[in-house]
Amino acid sequence: MVPRGDLDLQWELTMVAVTATGLLIASLLVVGVFQLARQVFWRFPFSLAGTVVSAAPIPTPGGPAASDRRLGDRRILYLLPLLTFIGLAIALVLALTHNPSRIPSALIGKPVPEFALPPVKGRTLGLASSDLSRDVSLVNVFASWCVACREEHPVFMQLKADGVVAIHGLNYKDQPDDAARWLNTMGDPYARTGADSGGRVAIDWGVYGVPETFVITKDGRIAYKHIGAVTPEALDHAILPLVRRLREQ
Repeated sequence: MVPRGDLDLQWELTMVAVTATGLLIASLLVVGVFQLARQVFWRFPFSLAGTVVSAAPIPTPGGPAASDRRLGDRRILYLLPLLTFIGLAIALVLALTHNPSRIPSALIGKPVPEFALPPVKGRTLGLASSDLSRDVSLVNVFASWCVACREEHPVFMQLKADGVVAIHGLNYKDQPDDAARWLNTMGDPYARTGADSGGRVAIDWGVYGVPETFVITKDGRIAYKHIGAVTPEALDHAILPLVRRLREQ
């Protein structure tokens, strides 16, 4: 099953593309209708009573200069759909090349939200905000249906084996049996797990998609947020150096 975070991103990009195409078509239709109406009323001017008064073109007021200005106005009118499409295409390219892991969190530097969750089925230790104030730790938002969670799981298993930092799991909108089966099969890297079946706690944490990983300070504050799968590079270059610095404070 495709993870919810990937579905959200795909949906946003699809909507950008559809909106760009729709606005281009709409702009062309508006210009076409405007030009058609202009040609009709230009060739067949009507009186107030609705009868044709002349079939000949009305002389151009102002002579050649005014005609040149109108020609320039028409060119600008024709360029509007193209300029609109180019602008939306640029927005689409920026969306495609945007790195979602760089999205800032409004909770950075603030205490973790108050919560208390029961453990994932088959585990004995649940997860609460009071569990995050003894030492520097990680909180990983995961789900059994999340493909990217499978990609980062070996990284967390190795981290647990090395004993560098405690990892707590926030299980997001998962079925109890599915979550238990996933951890039993893939391995359980978490010191504690919290079953957030309704997703309410994740909302309080400002979760954008699954997976996400937070670095928590010794006094229970959010120091860092990583969106997407944690790679060995992200772990070595960003997360673990921060963990070491926080422990020295």
